[in-house]
Amino acid sequence: MRIQLLRNITALTLLFITSISSASPSVSNTPADTESAKTFVFSAIPDQDEANLQERFDKVAVYLQAQLDIDVRYIPVKSYAAAVTAFRNNQVQLAWFGGLSGVQARRLVPGSQAVAQGTEDPFFTSYIIAHSSSGIEPNDSFPAAITGKTFTFGSKGSTSGRLMPEFFIRENLGDTPDKLFSKVGYSGDHSRTIALVQSGAYQVGAVNYKVWDKQLAAGKIDSDKVKVIWRTPSYPDYQWTLRGDVNDSWGPDFQTRLTEALVGMDDPDLLASFPRSGFIAADNKLYQPILDTAISVGIIDAGK
Repeated sequence: MRIQLLRNITALTLLFITSISSASPSVSNTPADTESAKTFVFSAIPDQDEANLQERFDKVAVYLQAQLDIDVRYIPVKSYAAAVTAFRNNQVQLAWFGGLSGVQARRLVPGSQAVAQGTEDPFFTSYIIAHSSSGIEPNDSFPAAITGKTFTFGSKGSTSGRLMPEFFIRENLGDTPDKLFSKVGYSGDHSRTIALVQSGAYQVGAVNYKVWDKQLAAGKIDSDKVKVIWRTPSYPDYQWTLRGDVNDSWGPDFQTRLTEALVGMDDPDLLASFPRSGFIAADNKLYQPILDTAISVGIIDAGK
């Protein structure tokens, strides 16, 4: 009796599975279906507070998903170094890097390419800002009076918040920051640099001019407490960098289509969140000056 009952249950189970299989759409294991299921992931250096970054790049993900007809996702990282590491490990395939972090990432991933940059990025600058208590006034000449003051850079891996300001400090004052300033700090991002100098925690700092201008326009800066005292000469900075192996996963024309999508980004609201007036094509050789500068100040080893 028990044996017959088990046979009946088995038969009913097989019948149920067969009916479900015949009613369900077939699932193909072709390469095309495998590729379409992949998610294209990108990140960005955390140069501002996380809320601003999330809002900005979630919009970019929606835009790219519509343009490329694939799943696209933005993931935040905690530091500039983490952005480079995620790119190296293929946890992200695209990143919005600064000049220095982009050079570092491309050296770690042969074949990767700078594919687009903001219209303003070939002519980027940094501001040296000072608290009113420092007594330093704006000047077209390099402010030698910053010597002996407390000074904060942004992230150690920042082009506009560390590399280029340090280069111009060394060039004009003839020594390294640790010997020129009474205290040297690294705030982590440009928004924090502004806050630290505005509060008086540091007398002087270096900041991305775009972040300063945007916060000033938003009324977040008290000009009675902190002001720009010097603007650096221009240099190339931010760019979108893409891993060189993306065509293997998303098709032979993927890099071309992605570049066209980035350069074609023209939504005023989306552009304003960067803020940039538009994007233009870029390539690796545009950032040779950044590599040369990083080598000259010892941030990058020339032999690697």
